[in-house]
Amino acid sequence: MLLQLPTEKIPIQEIPINKNIKLFIKREDLVHPQISGNKYWKLFHNINNYVNQNPEKPYIITFGGAFSNHISAVSAVGNLTGIPTLGIIRGEELKDKWRDNPTLVFAKRNGMNLKFITREEYRNKEKLSEFLQHEFPEALIVPEGGTNEDAVQGVKMMLNNETKDFDYLCTAVGTGGTIAGISKFCKENQKVIGFKVVDDSSLENKISELTLKRNFNLIDSSFGGYGKIKDENIRFINDFKEKYGIPLEPIYTGKMMQKVFELIDEEYFPENSKILCFHTGGLQGVEGANLLLEKQNRNLII
Repeated sequence: MLLQLPTEKIPIQEIPINKNIKLFIKREDLVHPQISGNKYWKLFHNINNYVNQNPEKPYIITFGGAFSNHISAVSAVGNLTGIPTLGIIRGEELKDKWRDNPTLVFAKRNGMNLKFITREEYRNKEKLSEFLQHEFPEALIVPEGGTNEDAVQGVKMMLNNETKDFDYLCTAVGTGGTIAGISKFCKENQKVIGFKVVDDSSLENKISELTLKRNFNLIDSSFGGYGKIKDENIRFINDFKEKYGIPLEPIYTGKMMQKVFELIDEEYFPENSKILCFHTGGLQGVEGANLLLEKQNRNLII
């Protein structure tokens, strides 16, 4: 079974603000109930091209952390297509604790096998990928976050006739695949802004290699580091949902939208600008984030 194009148009919602600019958000989080946001598009060609090659023994292997949106999405793809999946999970200590983790429980329910490795082993994923490809020659090895050339082609489908009229296109940046696709296929007059949630000095070069363009800017939106959730992030996400009825998660889109609002207040965008932000999904991570916040006796994300 192949991944299908959505039958309904992905909505673009205006975020009303009292400024001389217009702000919108494209709800890619609604593209699929379990394969959320940009993950759907990054996996679209990876999976379909692989299935179309008719491997005799299909198998999908990928990598991720304990609360990875990518692990969650690949497990759902495996369940949907009937292809067995293996998730290489960072953190050997999670081997006996995965039942306390909603993301890993979801992955297991989808039939994904989980292999827990040390953080040191995980850092050398290139060597590990070579070993796995040798051990499973017919398997599809999807990199962490799903970022590769097929992913960039898939992200092209996040752009359409409705997105071409915006001056700025904004997305959160983790591994760089989504911004690479937006950068590569946007209109020449459009400005692309990536909101970095990770401290990775190599990202700009990685993105440029995928897009072959330099038409994007990267802005730090980590708010203290990848996966770190500050009280101000929680307040912003909860206020945003209350005001606009749109849920955000605290790792990617939540931090991007908070930074966009800060830039608007700082008059970063010229008057009469039209800004489009991509909601890249990942709402499955809210449950795990709230478990950690509860242990810290902090406010939860609603």
